[in-house]
Amino acid sequence: MTTAEAVSRAERVDEGTTAEWALMVFDQQGTVVAWTSAAERHVGYSAGEVVGRSAALVLPFPEDAPTMAAFIDRCRAHGGWSGPMAVRHRDGRVRDVSLRISMLLGQGTPVRWLVSMATVNGTVAESRLNHALFGISVRDPDLRCAWVNDAMGRHDAVPRDRRLGRRLTETWPHAQAETFEQEMLRVLGHGGASVREYRTWLRTGPRRGHLFAMTLQCLQGADGHALGVCVISVDATESRRAHERMAVLGRAGSRFGSTLDAMHTGQELADLATSLFADYTAVDMEQSVLRGEPAFRIGQYGRRSPVLLRGGLASVREGAPESPWARGERIVLPRPSRLTDHVLNIGRSYVEPILDTAPSAWAGQDPARAPKIRQNGVHSLMIVPIRIRHTLLGVAVFLRTDNPVPFQDADLILAEELAARAALALDRARHHVRSAGLMLRRSALPQHASAGTALEASRYLPADRDHGVGGDWFDVIPQAAGRVALVVGDVVGHGPDAAATMGVLRTTARTLADMDLPPEDVLAHLDGTVQRLAEGDDRSSHALMVFGATCLYAVYDPSTRRCTMALAGHPPPVLTDPQGRVTFPDLPTGTPLGMGLGGQFQSAELELPQGSVLGLYTDGLVEARDRDIEEGMNRLGGAMTQPGLPLEDLCARALETVSGRTASDDVTLLLVRTRLPGAAS
Repeated sequence: MTTAEAVSRAERVDEGTTAEWALMVFDQQGTVVAWTSAAERHVGYSAGEVVGRSAALVLPFPEDAPTMAAFIDRCRAHGGWSGPMAVRHRDGRVRDVSLRISMLLGQGTPVRWLVSMATVNGTVAESRLNHALFGISVRDPDLRCAWVNDAMGRHDAVPRDRRLGRRLTETWPHAQAETFEQEMLRVLGHGGASVREYRTWLRTGPRRGHLFAMTLQCLQGADGHALGVCVISVDATESRRAHERMAVLGRAGSRFGSTLDAMHTGQELADLATSLFADYTAVDMEQSVLRGEPAFRIGQYGRRSPVLLRGGLASVREGAPESPWARGERIVLPRPSRLTDHVLNIGRSYVEPILDTAPSAWAGQDPARAPKIRQNGVHSLMIVPIRIRHTLLGVAVFLRTDNPVPFQDADLILAEELAARAALALDRARHHVRSAGLMLRRSALPQHASAGTALEASRYLPADRDHGVGGDWFDVIPQAAGRVALVVGDVVGHGPDAAATMGVLRTTARTLADMDLPPEDVLAHLDGTVQRLAEGDDRSSHALMVFGATCLYAVYDPSTRRCTMALAGHPPPVLTDPQGRVTFPDLPTGTPLGMGLGGQFQSAELELPQGSVLGLYTDGLVEARDRDIEEGMNRLGGAMTQPGLPLEDLCARALETVSGRTASDDVTLLLVRTRLPGAAS
């Protein structure tokens, strides 16, 4: 039962409540049996033109229910229907409305269907704020309840069998019941509508007042006379609170997401959400935001996994004990489930108002999260993707622990609004990081591959749409006595960190080349450089630097036509002799730079006859997710069988043959040709 208190003012409630809804009633055959003046304003038909005719005059049917009978069967199977629909105005126009069809049950009478519709004017968030559960009753001219829906009992705890056939004063024995009945008689007399607010305390759950908006509309027959009054009750408590919190968000909007620091934006989101509606908020950002790396596209999960780093963390409990991870740490994704599919493949929010922590549920099977959930009494959860179109920028997790009330629709609306604002800020930050990395890369790489008189050189470095900020580098360095040093390398990862590490290695390699050291010694020095960078890395920084690289370093001496080279975990070069025979020299592989494996680098010598073409490349050219590296190398070899082509044409042919159209990763391809006899300097 409920205890009713003080029916409040006869003032209108927020814009967009049930006073703006047009109503009509139809029977089991789809024949309109009652109409309202609000419906006439919406669709242009008077009661006399509609009552007694099929509701199809106004309502088109969805594709899966093409007839009135099929549509009624569908409504009966689902207890009603709701959603957007286009209705036909009398003048031929089609109007987009938000529409509900609610099933009403009577006492010894057939089922009736109440259609309520409102013009779609506001935003999606506004319409969802007003998408509350309707309690509906229809009273005859004597104010006795003739039909009612199940939701009405949830508002005032009066059972249907006790309500049907009785007046409000008989089932709700409070002084204010008479006031409502007087208002119903007034509405019946003038054929219009009225809105009242009342507050009640619900004994189920926490003791707090619920604000209800009660709308009264007169139902008319074909002759325009009153058939009764329709009473619609809506719990406006959460909507009112949500509107208030949206106002707070609006005031904070000028500060939220105002910087290009992605970590700062993530923490702002966590702090603001925790102050408004959550007991705990975690904001996990896809690494592309922080590093300018290839973006994760929604729908790829299963073929590829996003890399999430904790960017924001806030809790009403000191130290955020609910979180298994600190800011800056990499997040372990839950096992594939409805949760991950909903968020990562569909790109929609996932909500568990009452969190299922059973051992068979995803939360109970997660070894990292399950203990934290149990220890901290987490009972309600929302996970909202932070996205721009089809690109995932991050994920926001909201929990309730101390607040005993489960998350409501109004909370989800606010969470999605926060995520949308954060997405705009994080997208700006991502583009800033990528632009900075591109500038750094362009400043670090040579603009022309020149080898003086010893070699003719050409190179290809694609400006790929998503992968342009990486750690590939190359260099062609003239040395004493006409020798030429060639270097190609690949730093692990993408973004400004990789580009910065690449810049350090390239500068170091040029310095070592000037010292005329043999290739194995150059690689040993580069290995030490990377290890020193790793030892000096500040792990508290959110821009986690990536270390580790592969490299090929070679020195060509035109006087002997000998080329000495050494590898540090890098693919071998491709060599084409003047007759078009292609080989991949078998060289000591060596260990990647900076791995701390203590590997010894070894050099090997090759003879390059005049007119030979030597190709140095990074693994992005020959590796792909759908093939192994050997297949890519075979394709590259097949593309190199015409050494007489201009090197720019040979570069283009190799790229087309190996990768089809464009490279799927960072690519460097450096081709050099030994000078032919008599070639011009």
